[in-house]
Amino acid sequence: MRFLFAQDSPYSQEDKPVSSYLSYIIPSISFDGSNTNKYQNENKSPSAGYNYENFDYQDVPSDNYVDCSPVFNKVDSVKDSNDNNNNEDHTSRRSSSSSEVFEEANEQQMPQASKKSRLNLSDESTFISPELYEFLEICLPNIVKGRQWVLLYSTLKHGVSLRTLIRKSSELSCPGLLIVGDMQGAIFGGLLECPLKPTAKRKYQGTSETFVFTTVYGQPRLFLPTGVNRYYCMCMNDLLALGGGGSYALCLEEDLLSGTSGPSETFGNSCLAHSPEFQLKNVEVTLLPLIFVF
Repeated sequence: MRFLFAQDSPYSQEDKPVSSYLSYIIPSISFDGSNTNKYQNENKSPSAGYNYENFDYQDVPSDNYVDCSPVFNKVDSVKDSNDNNNNEDHTSRRSSSSSEVFEEANEQQMPQASKKSRLNLSDESTFISPELYEFLEICLPNIVKGRQWVLLYSTLKHGVSLRTLIRKSSELSCPGLLIVGDMQGAIFGGLLECPLKPTAKRKYQGTSETFVFTTVYGQPRLFLPTGVNRYYCMCMNDLLALGGGGSYALCLEEDLLSGTSGPSETFGNSCLAHSPEFQLKNVEVTLLPLIFVF
């Protein structure tokens, strides 16, 4: 706010003493004790008169307000705010990118041995990778999940003989995984019941928990019994087969060097290998004991 003072006063600064100025400003009191209202009323004019009761205070219109603060303060504050926001964005980006790089580096630097250590295997397998292990672990009957897998037979360790495989299967009575591979890299096989009991004639055995699987399509694929028949497993001294009705889902010859695979009604599967007839890279039987083996 500001005070409004008249600019055409009838008194000259040179002719009047200080008391005149004070009495002029405060018209109701004179310095000689007399009332000066009469004098003021007689001599006041529209431009020169002052009434204390009607003393005028005039606010500066808000639209005429001018901010006199230095301009650079605003600019600097805005700039500082932007810089802070930018710094926060850069910091968050750096922290997020750093964490991503850190995770990627940890994955890349994780030794292969530590990944394999997660496999609950008694011996190293030619075929079982961490991914295939996790897949098969999910597919297994609940009664054997979490058990240690015991490598019972491998052609690389025990020679190429179906009779040896059948003899080794009698060591424990429990489910077992038959895992084979062709020369083109496909891994396939199935779940069967051990011990294997060879028959003189073609006779099927096994239970509805039997299944077959393959990686020939890239990701592991599981084929469960369709219920059309009960041709789960056939074991003879010169042949070991899974599935039937149309073709064997998987059939291994006596020498364990070659085999066949085709669509079967038992599992509703397609060919498990790269071709219906194939050469075997290796044959493994892994037992899943119902009790822990030390």
